[in-house]
Amino acid sequence: MSYQRTTQFSSRRDSNWNRNQNTTRFASNIKLGPVTHTVLVALMITVLGLIYLTQATRATGYDYEAQKIDSQIADLTTKKTDLEVENARLTALDNVQNSSVARQMTSPSETSYISE
Repeated sequence: MSYQRTTQFSSRRDSNWNRNQNTTRFASNIKLGPVTHTVLVALMITVLGLIYLTQATRATGYDYEAQKIDSQIADLTTKKTDLEVENARLTALDNVQNSSVARQMTSPSETSYISE
């Protein structure tokens, strides 16, 4: 394999170069054809698509978790209201039995039932 010089120098006098301008040109040894460019673009699109899919599935995972927490909150709210009703019912019986009206009541001397 022989060495090729890829840097070309030109004199400032020969061209329209001004002071402090780059006068060195670099030529790349790597040449890519149209098929290689197409393959590289397809690979980049595939990688970007995979990145997008991973981000979308993460958001969906958070959505499922949030939905699960919302259903737990709804269940606990239902249980709380049931307990509030039960507490009110039990408290009401104690209040009625301990009220001054209930203390003044007497039990009947005789009880009879009517049959049809």
